[in-house]
Amino acid sequence: MTPANRIEIKNGRLIDPANGVDERKDLFVEDGKVCAIGKPPEGFKPDLTIDAEGQVVCPGLVDLSARVREPGQEHKATIESETRAAAKGGITTICCPPDTNPIIDTPAVASMIYNKSMDIGYARILPIGALTQGLEGSQLSEMVALTRAECPVLSNAYEPLANTLVERRALEYAATFGITVFIRPEDRHLRNNGCVHEGLICSRLGLPGIPEAAESVAVARDLALADHTRCTIHFHALSTARALRMIEGAQKRGVPITANVAAHQLHLTEECIEEFNSNCHVIPPLRTREDLKQLREGIARGTIKAICSDHQPHDSDAKQAPFPSTAPGISSLETLLGLTLELVDEGIIEMADAIARLTSGPAEVLGLPLGQLGVEADADICIFDPKKSWQLTTETMLSAGKNTPFLDREFTGQVTHTLFQGRVVYKA
Repeated sequence: MTPANRIEIKNGRLIDPANGVDERKDLFVEDGKVCAIGKPPEGFKPDLTIDAEGQVVCPGLVDLSARVREPGQEHKATIESETRAAAKGGITTICCPPDTNPIIDTPAVASMIYNKSMDIGYARILPIGALTQGLEGSQLSEMVALTRAECPVLSNAYEPLANTLVERRALEYAATFGITVFIRPEDRHLRNNGCVHEGLICSRLGLPGIPEAAESVAVARDLALADHTRCTIHFHALSTARALRMIEGAQKRGVPITANVAAHQLHLTEECIEEFNSNCHVIPPLRTREDLKQLREGIARGTIKAICSDHQPHDSDAKQAPFPSTAPGISSLETLLGLTLELVDEGIIEMADAIARLTSGPAEVLGLPLGQLGVEADADICIFDPKKSWQLTTETMLSAGKNTPFLDREFTGQVTHTLFQGRVVYKA
């Protein structure tokens, strides 16, 4: 980390979607804040100058879902290892789901995770508070107390609620206090013991499938309750075109909902499991080519407000078993930006819109003044070269989890610097 009170970032293409900026402009940082844009303040003498010629300067990325495995599973990863990996990927804010051990259902656990991340200093971790006590799905948690302890939103992670009455009560309570609830839409009965998308490939390989309806049925239920309670719901990790269409229709009717998609769902399909590649075992499962196409279009239209990593690092043993018995999830902090930039290269989305899905979009979902570089904003900054190629290898990955189907893949768009609260926390 480079200590520097005053930093000048010059000659870069400044993209700040929250403030409608996309032009060549210099940026000036002092005491951890953005102090000026375009021209330096009078008498400004930088301690550090970063020449960003040919590079993009944007807000630090905001990741709505990344597991850091601490507390409780430090043999898989730690707050230090995963925030270092985040910094390498240009990410300065991580939302940690509540299924840690102990579960994030008390202010003490929430504050511990947040404070430790700030003490380590590579990126902030915002804990997502548990919607129910112990994530058991029946008794509501102390929602307001959790939001006062650095939890911007609440969720039951991947654990189901006991029934729709519990969900209604939870959403009513959350709506009363203006709390956003993250929901991973899945009907547990329709999912049954499935591990991949239910279709021809699943049948040919003899693997238990998860039907599209497991997601769409849950979305229909959740939309009805969102409309009834007027609670703001954020759908996490969409995977199907049908669910996307339902959400888009509800948004047009004014139902208070947003959605995100995991980056890998925009690049991988069910075909990737053909050779029983356990690194492609994810929940929700990889779906069809048509689902992928429609999700990409949802990103372009803005129906899907954010792209997240859905980072889930595992030790090597977790992926070495028969496919259905392996742990689902991808180590994906370091590929979030690269996978999103591929959408730009393929003409799916413009650069400014891609940056918005990684910065201002997720910040708006959280209701926090992050993901923007206005004057007086925290100097959380990502600088990347959109033309520079790099390769993902186990040797270069900083995450403790090496479980990714993108190993040895070449990406275009390398992060050269990451600043967190005005400090250089990563330099290529």
